[in-house]
Amino acid sequence: MGKLQAIQIIGTQRSGSNLLRLMLNQIDEISAPHPPHILQRFYPLLPHYGDLSNNQNFKILVDDVCRLVECNPVEWTGIFLSRDEIIQECRHRSLIEIFRVIYELKANADKARFWACKSMANIQFVNALEESGIRPFYIHLYRDGRDVACSFKKAIVGEKHVYHIAHQWRRNQELCIALNEELGTSRVLNVRYEDLITKPEDELQRIGIFLNIEIPAKVFDFYKSEESQKTAVAGKMWENVRKPIQKTNSNKYKKELTELEIAIFEKEAGATLKKLGYICDDLGLFCGRDFTKEELESFESENSLLKKQAQKLADPEGMKLRERQEQLLLEIKERKPLFVKRA
Repeated sequence: MGKLQAIQIIGTQRSGSNLLRLMLNQIDEISAPHPPHILQRFYPLLPHYGDLSNNQNFKILVDDVCRLVECNPVEWTGIFLSRDEIIQECRHRSLIEIFRVIYELKANADKARFWACKSMANIQFVNALEESGIRPFYIHLYRDGRDVACSFKKAIVGEKHVYHIAHQWRRNQELCIALNEELGTSRVLNVRYEDLITKPEDELQRIGIFLNIEIPAKVFDFYKSEESQKTAVAGKMWENVRKPIQKTNSNKYKKELTELEIAIFEKEAGATLKKLGYICDDLGLFCGRDFTKEELESFESENSLLKKQAQKLADPEGMKLRERQEQLLLEIKERKPLFVKRA
């Protein structure tokens, strides 16, 4: 395979990453498939595979990762994942190499010179991305965390109590801010969701300059693309991607969150909101004190309950499309661990 350049979108889900992915995918030079979240899902499972220098262990890991991609709710078209080819193309035996090779195979199939991964949780694996030699361009896509909370509360995936959403959002954003400070503007581009939807031409132009590529007019017709249609039918939480950009899709939290929820979010993540240029409502409900043990316990209990309710209310078709991946991951967890070392 030829030398390809990676683009990694980082931040927190429910921040417009599918919108950005679909726009990037309209650029002929970029392949941006819907993510199966390879690193997020398989890093915790690596102990099940034992010593990857063992041929059989590594072969099983490659097959399992390929099966995850093949079960993705939004199908990867135009590519056959040859296990033997992937093993041959890996420069060393690691999950990060399997991840790289699979995305590069997809980019080659799409005749692109960039591959883009929108698995935003990969901010957790930046050290592995850097040490492996992938060294992607990072696009930090961020959105007002209070609006992120509104979106997560209605989604199938993720935390459901605003405290837990705020905690995750703050942690992810702080990692992105630190990465920006470490690598600088040649490697990290900050894109504010509210700017992306209100002045998309300007923001896409900034991205084009960052990547040194031309931005075609068809990026703004993303919602008409086959990829958008496939994404929209894969679940209700993505149905908006078959519509044009919704320029008023911000500040929803003012109507959808209670004053208590806003105060909880700002108590947990207010400093990070301000770092990113957002104005806190500063309702003062928790002014000068931390959350009590009893409050944190109640947040945890309510979060668990809300997650269960979300599963019950999830659209059946969306759940069915996710079922195969969930079954695969469960199968791996229940499989006898592979601890055979190379002879």
